[in-house]
Amino acid sequence: MKEIEALIAISQKYGADDRFVIAGGGNTSYKTADRLWVKASGHALATITEDGFAVLDRALLNPMGEKKYSADTAEREDQVKNDLAAACITKGRRPSVETSMHNCLEAAYIVHLHPTLVGGLMCSKDAEAKCAQLFPDALYIPYTDPGYTLFKKVYDKVGAYKKEHGREPQVIFLQNHGIFVGADTTAEIEQVYDGILSTLEKEVRPVPQGEAPVCDCVSETIPAIRTVLSRGGRGLKTLKVTNNALINSFIESKAAADAVLSPFTPDGIVYCKSEYIYLDAPCDKLAAQAEKKIEAYVEKRGHTPKVLLIKGVGLVAVGDNAKNARIITDVFYDAMKIAWYAWSFGGQHPMTRRQIEFIDNWEVENYRRKVAGAGSKGRVEGKTIIVTGAAQGFGEGIARNLMQEGANIVVADLNEAVGEKTAEAFNAIAKNNRAIFVKTNVADMDSLRDLIRQTVLNFGALDVFVSNAGVLRAGGLEAMTPENFEFVTNINYKAYFFCAKVASHVMKIQTALDPEYFADIVQVNSKSGLRGSKANFAYAGGKFGGIGLTQSFALELAPFRVKVNSICPGNFYDGPLWSNPVNGLFVQYLAAGKVPGAKTVQDVKDYYLAQVPMRKGCNPEDVTKAILYAIDQTGETGQAIPVTGGQVMLA
Repeated sequence: MKEIEALIAISQKYGADDRFVIAGGGNTSYKTADRLWVKASGHALATITEDGFAVLDRALLNPMGEKKYSADTAEREDQVKNDLAAACITKGRRPSVETSMHNCLEAAYIVHLHPTLVGGLMCSKDAEAKCAQLFPDALYIPYTDPGYTLFKKVYDKVGAYKKEHGREPQVIFLQNHGIFVGADTTAEIEQVYDGILSTLEKEVRPVPQGEAPVCDCVSETIPAIRTVLSRGGRGLKTLKVTNNALINSFIESKAAADAVLSPFTPDGIVYCKSEYIYLDAPCDKLAAQAEKKIEAYVEKRGHTPKVLLIKGVGLVAVGDNAKNARIITDVFYDAMKIAWYAWSFGGQHPMTRRQIEFIDNWEVENYRRKVAGAGSKGRVEGKTIIVTGAAQGFGEGIARNLMQEGANIVVADLNEAVGEKTAEAFNAIAKNNRAIFVKTNVADMDSLRDLIRQTVLNFGALDVFVSNAGVLRAGGLEAMTPENFEFVTNINYKAYFFCAKVASHVMKIQTALDPEYFADIVQVNSKSGLRGSKANFAYAGGKFGGIGLTQSFALELAPFRVKVNSICPGNFYDGPLWSNPVNGLFVQYLAAGKVPGAKTVQDVKDYYLAQVPMRKGCNPEDVTKAILYAIDQTGETGQAIPVTGGQVMLA
């Protein structure tokens, strides 16, 4: 049906444009004489398909404008919800709460959006007067509680408008909410929206552009704040730190922040709650100030704050997961733009306390919160895990498996081109978690400090550091050069010390504030760290030394509840380290004569498989299970856990 195709196209167009829609908000519809297609709850306009629309019987919707419902708010909303459900032909799809407003307008297409520029006007003190001046043919509706009350207000106002003008309004502005545009073609709707935005752009001062610095203290203060937010059974939080010229203008003082410390729209309340915390203490006192204010906030409201505004740091979104933190960032940043634009229309007009309380307790918005927070839980759900050497090969496999178990993953690798693609592929399979790539040289302390900083900026903390990056240069005493020996030792031994040093520093900050919290450093070692390896002493020596480091680090960090363990895999025969036809280990070992009598690469492979009782190579899934065990348990540290198919057994 070409009309539905047009509905989908215009929905996706506006849904993908953050000038019009934030966090999947807004809704669209198409109607015939007897049917209404309207966006169903839980579907985002940007990706909506025909399955994302609820189809309703207009014969059952039409009487709702004149029907008498209960005077009791809760009972009335329940009655309205039941009537909408009864009119819904496509069962299992909950129609938008604004369905009745879509139905009461005659235009074939209705597109309801929340453009930021419109928000600047609708959330301003001079909204009504400016609206009449700029858009004299539009219908302006003062703020009204969403649901039936708003529908009835619109229904009655539209009726009065039609009596006065002989036609219905094409544009309806809703104070502290958004805009409805109706037309019989989607092309006309686009034309109307273009005209509205063009008009408003001429009225407002531009939003400040450019980056703003984030204080160097962020690597220490934000992990401490995240621990405070997560402790006491509140669940691991994911924090996202953002700063730019606009944000910086609102966080430079409490007076500046006051302009955005109350919500402007119902969506702001749904995603960011109704009150936010402003912090302005010096770096050395910031964590203490945050702890005091957060605990007072939780005591008063029964939940953690969703937004922290920190002078010198930026906007800090507090999500129950990474997806949630990104939505909070987008919604609150949009509110900052609205506040900025509102200065061009007499200043900000936030929602009142009574209006806020209605949204906080409204069943529909509680349903939206439930949908937004839905998702299965993995074994490392909500944890943030760095995996070095994760762009490809064994590290990629480990990181991918941890991603599937719910972790936020930081792909730390020198290979930028491959690493970016790996993180992108991880995000394609993500649920509520997220992956990022950070270019990292594990043998360079400055690079590792930047790795920690980027991890904290994106996720707020570091729960697990998997030191996986490793190299191998095979060769006996005659063949091994000092340069190759030093290269292997620097990456496999010294770099593990560097990684443990930077990781443990931030982990100790976190564990100090929650006696129930444990952090983990996990070294991916090798069976060559458990027994010698002929013509491979540079690799084996570094791995033996790594286990010594693990045991020593474990003793030092145990009082801080930072566990340190090594996983010792057998051979990953299918990975590029072994099977690369140019410089894989099978090729190297054949050239080095490590396997007596071997004439082909297959001879070398058969030789190694014959040494494994379970007749299989180790793979990333096997190692991930061992890593998950090391994370899960709290009774062991300093261990070297073999995953060798029985090839190496510990006494």
